[in-house]
Amino acid sequence: DPETRGQIERLLAANDEATMEKLLRNRIEFGTAGLRARMEAGYSRLNRLTVITASQGLAAYVARAVDGAQRRGVVVGHDHRHNSAAFARLTARAFLDRGFHVYLYPGLELTPAVPFAVKRLGAACGVMITASHNPKDDNGYKVYWENGAQISPPVDEAIAQSIGEHTQPGPRSWDVDSVEADAEVEDVTQQMMDAYFEAAAGSLAGDRAANGRTQLRYVYTPMHGVGAPFAARMLGAFGLPPFVPVPEQLRADPDFPSVAFPNPEERGALDMAKGVADAQGVGLVLANDPDADRFAAAEKQPDGSWLAFTGDQLGTIFAAAVLAAARRAGVADERVAMVNSTVSSRMLGVMAQAEGFRYADTLTGFKWMANELLALQRQGFFAAFGYEEAIGYMIHDHVLDKDGVTALAVFVQLAAQLHANGRSVADYLEEQYARYGYFVSANSYFVCPDPAKTGRIFSRIRYADDEEEEEEEEEEDHVERFEFVRAAYGDTLRYPRTIGGFPVSYIRDLTTGFEMRDVDRVSSADGPLSVAAGECLPTFPVSAGSHMVTFETRNGGRLTMRTSGTEPKLKYYLEVRNQDNDRVAAARDLETMVNAVASELVRAAENGLQ
Repeated sequence: DPETRGQIERLLAANDEATMEKLLRNRIEFGTAGLRARMEAGYSRLNRLTVITASQGLAAYVARAVDGAQRRGVVVGHDHRHNSAAFARLTARAFLDRGFHVYLYPGLELTPAVPFAVKRLGAACGVMITASHNPKDDNGYKVYWENGAQISPPVDEAIAQSIGEHTQPGPRSWDVDSVEADAEVEDVTQQMMDAYFEAAAGSLAGDRAANGRTQLRYVYTPMHGVGAPFAARMLGAFGLPPFVPVPEQLRADPDFPSVAFPNPEERGALDMAKGVADAQGVGLVLANDPDADRFAAAEKQPDGSWLAFTGDQLGTIFAAAVLAAARRAGVADERVAMVNSTVSSRMLGVMAQAEGFRYADTLTGFKWMANELLALQRQGFFAAFGYEEAIGYMIHDHVLDKDGVTALAVFVQLAAQLHANGRSVADYLEEQYARYGYFVSANSYFVCPDPAKTGRIFSRIRYADDEEEEEEEEEEDHVERFEFVRAAYGDTLRYPRTIGGFPVSYIRDLTTGFEMRDVDRVSSADGPLSVAAGECLPTFPVSAGSHMVTFETRNGGRLTMRTSGTEPKLKYYLEVRNQDNDRVAAARDLETMVNAVASELVRAAENGLQ
């Protein structure tokens, strides 16, 4: 690649060893999210060479692991980012060179199109070239397995090993010009897109005539991404009127010129759309992220302010609507199954207890949620809904991943039904709070570019252990703590007994492998509690290579703290439930716990974190 070769040559001429060390020392790591990195030269970045080697390794592994893989083929798609089209064709070339049939989307696609096609065509795997809502200089390589869901362990580890065994490009690896002319390449765009829209509308569209009569108006932005034509067609399939566009953001533009970050969740990301809505007297703003797998919404309130629904609030709204639709279709409540991620709201679980449907939570990511719904489906359940707090929603099993365009149409349909009865989406949400209790959340993060410091922070949370502080100040930890002695593991866990003054009732640590309920009633303050081998083990998989710990408190609080796999962030997800729908009390408790996360657990000021 002349471009990346030139970058390395310039660094070499400048004797910039530090930059070359970052780019060349380590290879980009393949994980359950596939690959995602900045596009530039080097083995640790995403470029033509690393896409070739990833594709060679993936193709070799799939050929071994999936029966009839070459005949069943691979689905390949791409978004509008810089280099995405080239990366997709390099991927196709690697699979062609190993005897695979290739189902190609040659034009711009939304991410859900790939998992949909994998499932519909019975393909061996799928690859989508996208970095979702990352900054413009990033790109990614997302892999779907033969069931149409994202890959999960241990498949990711096996693929990573295979990539490491196939690092040398072949003689035709760089040839992208001849890909579409190859006899084994099949353009499936029209076939799959027709099927995608028909499947969604056939399963989820209600009264199309009523949808068409709605007087509801709404503004939509694809955030400079690929979503606009797909959103327009999906809304039409539901019989809904077209959206009011945000002209400056309608066209797919890989430079995302009007937003600092192309993520609908970011503060200020919907400001331009709200401006269009205000100017035209529209009370609803909707958005997809650039690859159209996420969905966001904001609604104007009677006082003129805008309510931007959180990911969990939208999850609650969708869950209630999906349950109502299942009932209308004659599906018994006990056959309905819904899931969300463990860092998402517990309100879905409370709904399940009240209404009688099956609920499960999973680790973070749709790779876990989709596979959980598939497992429940095999047990005879109707796989109705799954979501994560990061505005990702799976509303039917035609796509075993988040699907922002289907979510958009379902949301507009619900809003139109409510509008016809003089109600708003906010009114609908309030009805759920009145029925199930009030839930309020605060999800945020601390930036910590020093992994060693992050490790010390979590070590102190778990063990009351801060070696640096002990060496420099020799101060004792004054936080009251539990004491669990695990002789079989050679450690003693000393988690805090309170957070913000609220008693801790539940602990789950997916790094050390510990889980206990009613911990405040089991563990005495008088002395340590011995935990034998095989006791107090989590039901979720344990990974010593990453940090993730969850606490629940007696005031209805739940806190999960974890490290990010892709960013130098220490993330936390905090929620408080008030069963009596007391907003003031819930907000007060939430604020207390947010402050406690910073001061008691992370000690942000002492550690210089923001």
